Amino acid sequence: MQTLLFEPGVQNIADEVTGPITYQPAVISSATAADWFAALREQGDWHASTRMMYERLVGVPRLHCHYAITDPQLPKLLHDALAVVKQHVDAPFNSIGLNFYRDEHDSVAPHNDKLHELVSHQPIVLLSLGATRTMLIQRKQPPRLKTELELEAGSLLLMGWNAQLHYDHSIPKLRQPVGPRISVAFRVRPERDIKAW
Repeated sequence: MQTLLFEPGVQNIADEVTGPITYQPAVISSATAADWFAALREQGDWHASTRMMYERLVGVPRLHCHYAITDPQLPKLLHDALAVVKQHVDAPFNSIGLNFYRDEHDSVAPHNDKLHELVSHQPIVLLSLGATRTMLIQRKQPPRLKTELELEAGSLLLMGWNAQLHYDHSIPKLRQPVGPRISVAFRVRPERDIKAW
């Protein structure tokens, strides 16, 4: 199983059997996190999208963009972010996906990543930038334990491949105002998917 390679300050959300899911705050400084957020907000190739829900087309409540690691258009700071992540997680990442939560109205519904879009037994790692948002992590089977995790700027969240079988995760809408946040997700995708980009 893939876990964060350092121990001090790591919070274990799920064990090695159903996960792992681990959280590490302050992997980069608050100043670096702020600089990276500002740059990605301006440089990201942001897109809005739609999806079918309840038999009607609705807007996805966040912006997003995706890069292959080999993409010539990959912003330099994402190379720097990848280098930081690989200091802590030993995985052959080849894909970076970004979600831009503009305010408290943007969200992502409970879900797990689609396993056919991931290389088996490779982790997903999220680097958080910008405002702190709450992620809800809930077991799919009884007891349906729920964890509310505050994702701070500069933190890393690792979700093992196996965790997608056992847990859903979400970023809920909020009633109170909150600033914008960018989630930078590092994944290992099958080569067929990378080439399709």
